[in-house]
Parts: sequence; structure tokens; C-alpha cells
Amino acid sequence: MNDEATVFVPGHITGFFTISEDDDPTKAGSQGAGLALSDGVTVTVRAADERAIYLDDTSIEVEAVDRVLDALAADVLVDAESDLPLGAGFGVSGALALGAALATNQVLDRGLSENELITIAHGAEVQAGTGLGDVVAQAKGGIPIRLEPGGPQHNVLDAVPSRVRVEYIHLDELSTESVLEESGELLNDAGEKALSLLVREPTLSSFIYASRGFAREAELLTPRVGEVIDDVSAADGQASMAMLGETVFALGTGLSDAGYEPEHCNTYPAGAVFK
Repeated sequence: MNDEATVFVPGHITGFFTISEDDDPTKAGSQGAGLALSDGVTVTVRAADERAIYLDDTSIEVEAVDRVLDALAADVLVDAESDLPLGAGFGVSGALALGAALATNQVLDRGLSENELITIAHGAEVQAGTGLGDVVAQAKGGIPIRLEPGGPQHNVLDAVPSRVRVEYIHLDELSTESVLEESGELLNDAGEKALSLLVREPTLSSFIYASRGFAREAELLTPRVGEVIDDVSAADGQASMAMLGETVFALGTGLSDAGYEPEHCNTYPAGAVFK
């Protein structure tokens, strides 16, 4: 056993997605594409007598993490740090689940492989209703394209071969669970159209164009998000909405050029890594 282990998991912005349901949570998930971010979540797991989960020194409850720890039969201290907010479309819950799985496996010598741990974290988040594709994207890094849904034993991943500066502003929270429950054919039709466009031309320009079209056609844009995206377009920039949060992201300096004061980072070329 190790006393502790620390994992960095990149944040993840989803540009567009579809919903793929299955009774087996390791087969369920989504197709789509997004950006893994150099702004992410650092998860430290320590051996402990009682289970506890902290984010930025605040005790929190994260169902996906509890499901991961149940699967690993682990009562440990999960202590995470991040500048990214929960419920804002940055994949924080997925990062917590994946980081907890990888670090707990090392601390408690569970002897599981990377794909087994990704599968556990993915299934846990699907069952919690907090995400469908963040975990597998965060395990890959870069600008991942999810061609088929599910965990590592079932999905097919590709990527846009590029790196880019990413700017973002967070306006408010949206409930991933409620959107997933309410959305249906309209969302999937828009997601399939966006994926087809990106697969035909796997470039950054195609990604942001497909994402912006998806947000509008799936009727997920809020008035405030739509206004910011229009401002970026008027400044000759490219922006869209993070799925799922009232958050706008732009490539390059799109938000800055439109007069906003965004946070910024870069796409992160690798998946989750031990520190």
C-alpha cells in the first residue's frame, strides 16, 4: 500500500453529443466531441478509516465518486483541488470520478488496469446521471472525438490533431441530469449531424462550427449564452456553449477580442496523469 497518490485530470468541454442508453452503464454513453483542458482537477487520495470527499477544502457529496469507491471497496479520503466550477460544463464530476479511481487503485493496491479503472469511473458517472462521455475523453486528452459510446471495451475514439488556446466565461449552472432526462430526438438528431460534419473535416474550425450549430438546433442555448456567442462572432471570433453549463468557450482570443475578461488555458494533449 501507498499512503497517498495524486492524479491530474484535465477538464473537458463538450461541444456536442448524442445520448446512447443501455442497461449496462459501461455500454451506455455518448458520441460527440470536445476539448480536454490544461485547467483541470488535481485529485489526491489518502488511506483513511472513514470515507470523505473534499473539493477545495469543502466537504462535498459526489455520487459518481461514491460509486467508484463502492466498486473498489474503498473507504479513503479524496481531496481535490480545481479552479473549475461544478455544474458548469467542465467535466468536474467526471474528473473527480476518474481521479479517484486511478489514485485509489494505487493507494490500496487493487491491481486493476487503466481500462478497468476508466470503465469503473465511466459507469459510475453514467449511473449518477452527471455525464455520458467526459470520463473517456479525459482519459484520452487532446481534442477527442467519440465515434462510439461506452467505456474502453466498447467505444471508438479519434481526435482532431491540433492544439489551441481556449477562453471561457461561466455565467451560471445547468443541471446535466435534468437536461439528459428531458432531451430526446431533437438533441440526438442535432448531435448526429454535428458528428458527421466533424468526421468529414476533423479540424478546429469544423469542431466549433458543428458545436455552435448543435447548441442552436438542440435548443440548448440560453439567451445570455446566445448573446455572448453573437458578440464573439461580431468580433470575427468563434465561440459556442459548453455542454452542459451556462458557459461560453471560444478558440484563440475570441472572448477577449469581443470585450470580455475570460479565463483561459490550452487544450491538454494527454489524458489523466499521476503527479
